[in-house]
Amino acid sequence: MATPLKNTNRLSLAMERTGQWVFSQEIPTDVIVEVGEANFNLHKFMLVAKSNYIRKLILDTKESDVSRINLSDIPGGPEMFEKAAKFCYGVNFEITVHNVAALRCAAEYLQMTDKYCDNNLASRTEDFLAQVALTSLSGALVVLKSCENLLPLAHDLNIIQRCVDIAGAKACVEANFPSRSPPNWWTEELTILDVAFFERIIVAMKTRGAKALTIASAIITYTERSLRDLVRDHSGNNTRLMVPEDSDMRMHQRELLESIVTLLPAERAAFPINFLCCLLRTAIFLRAASSCKNELEKRISAILEHVTVDDLLVLSFSYDGERLFDLESVRRIISGFMEKEKSVAVFKGGDFGDVCTTAMQRVAKTVDAYLGEIATFGDLSISKFNGIAILVPKGARKADDDLYRAVDIYLKAHPHLDEIEREKVCSVMDPLKLSHEARVHASQNKRLPVQIVLHALYFDQLKIRSGAADDSNNNMPEAMATRNQLQADVSLVKENEVLRTELLKMKMYIADIQKTTNSSQGTSKGSLKKTTFFSSVSKTLGKFNPFKHGSKDTSSIVDDAALDLTKPRRRRFSIS
Repeated sequence: MATPLKNTNRLSLAMERTGQWVFSQEIPTDVIVEVGEANFNLHKFMLVAKSNYIRKLILDTKESDVSRINLSDIPGGPEMFEKAAKFCYGVNFEITVHNVAALRCAAEYLQMTDKYCDNNLASRTEDFLAQVALTSLSGALVVLKSCENLLPLAHDLNIIQRCVDIAGAKACVEANFPSRSPPNWWTEELTILDVAFFERIIVAMKTRGAKALTIASAIITYTERSLRDLVRDHSGNNTRLMVPEDSDMRMHQRELLESIVTLLPAERAAFPINFLCCLLRTAIFLRAASSCKNELEKRISAILEHVTVDDLLVLSFSYDGERLFDLESVRRIISGFMEKEKSVAVFKGGDFGDVCTTAMQRVAKTVDAYLGEIATFGDLSISKFNGIAILVPKGARKADDDLYRAVDIYLKAHPHLDEIEREKVCSVMDPLKLSHEARVHASQNKRLPVQIVLHALYFDQLKIRSGAADDSNNNMPEAMATRNQLQADVSLVKENEVLRTELLKMKMYIADIQKTTNSSQGTSKGSLKKTTFFSSVSKTLGKFNPFKHGSKDTSSIVDDAALDLTKPRRRRFSIS
């Protein structure tokens, strides 16, 4: 709302000043020049003396007396026409680096050249450009900035190309031989330009053989100034996330980012990796073109051995830090690095499975630490977690302790996983590659599947048994202590499993007894009555036993089955 008022005040002051020096001529005005909303009361003979364009308008009109001329199309608007009119009246005014381009275009529009009048406005502005404005980097950039609203006339007059050539040459000189401090002051000067003009200066510097690091320095400064909230402020606290994605501001930022990415020099190691990660996060946030994101991913992948965990986290989290971006970019970056290492290994005639370079070890350690950082998020699925972990070949990890830590954090953050899902998470690590400290921790870790724990402890025992014969006498106490500790750990795990199994069996046994007791409770009462009846009958019959009070003792009678039939019976010989 303040801009129209400011322009109105400027127009009023311009017309007031013009009226003062026009009326001072003490000659009545005979023409009104309309420039937009401003009207200038002037004299025809003063304007015709310098401007061939106004002369043609007056001569070519069919009206007998021209009293009104419309010049709303003049470059620079009312302000530049005021200065041109002053020049026609011979009134002094100041030419600066800010208005010289607009004055030059206005002079060309009004045809105020030396062909029509010697030492005219066009030649005055050309002299100022050559002798003052274009003699320094700052002056050339200010003139170039003022040409943004003077197209296409400024381009036709070759003002833009002259500014670009001079600015590119002087920027190369300042990069190699700084004239003041800080040494990169010239990169700050370039940030006032529109991206189209900035691109032309970068191209001019490349043509002059500027180094990749010099170009990178200028691009980094320009990007951090132009996309301050998205690139420079890593926290994202100042980012206006409530702005719709299809707003003009977001579209402008998207176009700006895509233009900057096209300017990146071919040398992929020229930029620090944290800057490239910030650019990629911005591209993901702004939903830039796929070509833009792919180019940034390739550049990061080429120098992935220099990446830190914080750099990968910049790629993964949104600006508010409350949710994860699509992790496909991280997966493609790691996969691209592994493909590059595979190509190098094949070229050298080796086997990729056996290759374990220093760069791969560094990347593996970073990836494992990165997995530990993102494992706490509940929306991270097992497939995405495992998909990143398995990108690193097993040979790149000397020990799986860092990966075990990430797995343990994931299991802790996702307590509702069943046994099969927990085994899937643990499948990315090798229990046999854990250190002794990690195995001791795993033996007491209730979140891990039992199979993983037993594998680790069993391997440790085999290791001690195989190395017991080779140990020296000095190492025997330490080996025995380690062996005893492992035996205690194994026995503890087995005892826990046995107790758990016995407890389960006991519960099942008690349940079966309760069922049996409930089902037989009714029948047991009837059987008790029948037993009492027969016992009473037996007692009654026992009273009629003829041998109860007899002389013969039947207690020694044995069953026929107990007789030994093998011995013949002795018979007494008698004479009958």
